Amino acid sequence: MGNIVMARLLRALWGLPFLEASPRALRCRLVGGGLGARTGHGDAGSVTKHEPSLAKSEWRKKLTPEQFHVTREKGTEPPFSGIYLNNKESGMYHCVCCDNPLFSSEKKYSSGTGWPSFSEAHGTSGSDESNTGILRRVDTSLGSVRTEVVCKQCEAHLGHVFPDGPGPTGQRFCVNSVALKFKPGKH
Repeated sequence: MGNIVMARLLRALWGLPFLEASPRALRCRLVGGGLGARTGHGDAGSVTKHEPSLAKSEWRKKLTPEQFHVTREKGTEPPFSGIYLNNKESGMYHCVCCDNPLFSSEKKYSSGTGWPSFSEAHGTSGSDESNTGILRRVDTSLGSVRTEVVCKQCEAHLGHVFPDGPGPTGQRFCVNSVALKFKPGKH
């Protein structure tokens, strides 16, 4: 399979930006775990990671127990419990772990599901998410196929994206409040 074809296939499967991955890195990704393989709770083979991941003990020191459980162990906060569920202020939602900007308040809406919902990630241009702070990953942890959303910079688990959101994107990014840090401002 040609390198360009392989890169396009991987981009479609993992949501990786097309030009960020070298053919060698892509081959390592395939050899290191296969399509959608899970190695523990992280993904050491990610070719878009920008910040070295901290050791588990360092994350425990930096985060509250609930933040650690959700972002580092792929947990979920109880529905209707998050501090940002009903937040209507203008501003930007950042990753609680690394401060990477993730979602603008302009794309937040009330989905009625119990978690903050966004129609697209900050930096999205049409269907191009290469300039966003998120990555999509296949998640089969509950016996069905879902799309997990993680921070592109530190790989924190944020939540999931579903195809039942409002137009024009039709997406619902369902995000845990404890995975976010809100910064008020005009956006």
